[in-house]
Amino acid sequence: MNEMDSWVAEVTAELGLTDVTVPSKEILDVARDVAHNVLRPGAPVSAYILGLAVAAGADPAEAAAKISALALQRSTSDS
Repeated sequence: MNEMDSWVAEVTAELGLTDVTVPSKEILDVARDVAHNVLRPGAPVSAYILGLAVAAGADPAEAAAKISALALQRSTSDS
């Protein structure tokens, strides 16, 4: 188990979320895309919005892909 997995396990246990799967890679990809193509403070906010979407029933990978696509569109439209 790497440090990220360990941290996620510790946090989810503390919050009583032991039966959830955390899509760490997708969350980190969204944060990277938003931070690099939109603005840095948008990264954690976008990750939170991703969490809200998943809590409302969205597929994590699909929601993450949509957010990343928006961030990448923003980058190309600013060129």
